Amino acid sequence: MAASQATSDTASPAPQADARPASPPDGGASLGRSRRLVTGIVTAGLAKGSGLLAPVLVIPVCLSRLGSERYGLWMAVLALTGMATFADLGLGTSLMTKLAPCYASGDWVRARGYVSTAYVVLTTVAMVLCGLLWSLAGLVPWTSVFNVTGVVDPAETKAVVLICFTAFLLNIPLSLIVRVQYAYQQVGESNLWQGAGALVTIPLVLLAAHGDLPAVVVVAAFAVGPLLGNAANSVWVYGRRLPRLRPRLGAVDHAASGALLRLGGMFLLVTILTGLSANMDNLIIAHTLGPQSVTAYAVPARLAGLLGMLVTVLNLPLWSANGDALARGDLAWVRRTVRRMIVLSLLVTVGPAVGLVVAGDWIFGLWLPVPLDAGRWLLAGLALWFLLLGSFSALMMVQNAAGVVRPQVVGLVAYLVIAGAAKWHAAEAYGLAAVPFVGAVVYALTVLPAGVYGYRRTLARYGQQRHRPAGGAGGRPAPGGAAEWAGMENSPAGGGMRDTP
Repeated sequence: MAASQATSDTASPAPQADARPASPPDGGASLGRSRRLVTGIVTAGLAKGSGLLAPVLVIPVCLSRLGSERYGLWMAVLALTGMATFADLGLGTSLMTKLAPCYASGDWVRARGYVSTAYVVLTTVAMVLCGLLWSLAGLVPWTSVFNVTGVVDPAETKAVVLICFTAFLLNIPLSLIVRVQYAYQQVGESNLWQGAGALVTIPLVLLAAHGDLPAVVVVAAFAVGPLLGNAANSVWVYGRRLPRLRPRLGAVDHAASGALLRLGGMFLLVTILTGLSANMDNLIIAHTLGPQSVTAYAVPARLAGLLGMLVTVLNLPLWSANGDALARGDLAWVRRTVRRMIVLSLLVTVGPAVGLVVAGDWIFGLWLPVPLDAGRWLLAGLALWFLLLGSFSALMMVQNAAGVVRPQVVGLVAYLVIAGAAKWHAAEAYGLAAVPFVGAVVYALTVLPAGVYGYRRTLARYGQQRHRPAGGAGGRPAPGGAAEWAGMENSPAGGGMRDTP
């Protein structure tokens, strides 16, 4: 069964240029890849930075219009949607990994099959889940789930849940366009479109807040911006920039769906664990300290989260660039670039992190319409947590590009189990400020060692592949590219290399 799966992943004919790992790296390709990476990083810092600021800029308006209790409820619901990122079945990340070798080899036929299959599967999933959500939402005691009984009206609570989850589900297939653009080295354009979608929320929220519309309309205005941005981006890319990748039913490939789902299964597990670990804080605080404490934590956490998100944005172009480098056997470029990106990530974030700790209370006092007892220790813990979370993401991008995700799974499972119990106890015993410090310590002891191990293991395996004789053992042709490597890990001929299912 494993052998047949591997065959279905690699049997489609591809141009001979894809079989590059055994040959010396192309200096011109390495230079072009580096230039595209730098362009992607610069545009990410400019365009995505403005997009990340948009939600922060509307916090005072939303907090004033909704009040502490409703705002805390909204943040808790968004945390729950963040935990539901498993709904894309891991196909978004799997698609980007599979498209990178197609870009390196110029295989448009296989790429269109992957893109069309991903859209069909995720559109179906989104529609089914939306139907279930609206059909069953009335059966769930949402006020009890979010600990707002007697504080927020049950009908209003249900409406907030429906708005947030519906927007989240509709964005599942729409956000595939970002994966396609990153795989095809169009990082700058993708960041501009995402930033525009985030910026659209500002006038929409202001209109809803100052027009004396119901509070749920403010929530809806905030949710619709990213949907509009991704929809417009999709029309532009498939209509003008990459028409050969335009999804259609006739291009759906059953073999491609199997390959995407197999790799997506492991990415799905990583997504679930990451979503749970990144969003459990608000739910833990809601049940241990109450919804008002969620607001006191969520507002500075959203601002501090810009540090981690900025580093992630800077490193995300590495995913597809690493896929291209690994497919060409350019391991020296991968090692060199990872070292540089770790240093760059630290340099970019240390200054803002120190500024947040030193001046955070003063900023919140001037900025917010209601007092917020954040405290310097809470700000220091949040800065440390997000600094640690993003600074070593370059290591993870190498593993993601190769489809080697099992080390991340092990680290995240350990983190989730240990940090969940430790944060609950810390919140009850020591208050808000202890929560991010506990997360940072446990992350450093679990996820980071697993990430370093996975990075070294990935490079070692690709190094072995690169130096394998061209004829292979028994006269078999040498494997050709990252797509074959991911499939090969599941076959008996893969020598026990089983980081993907």
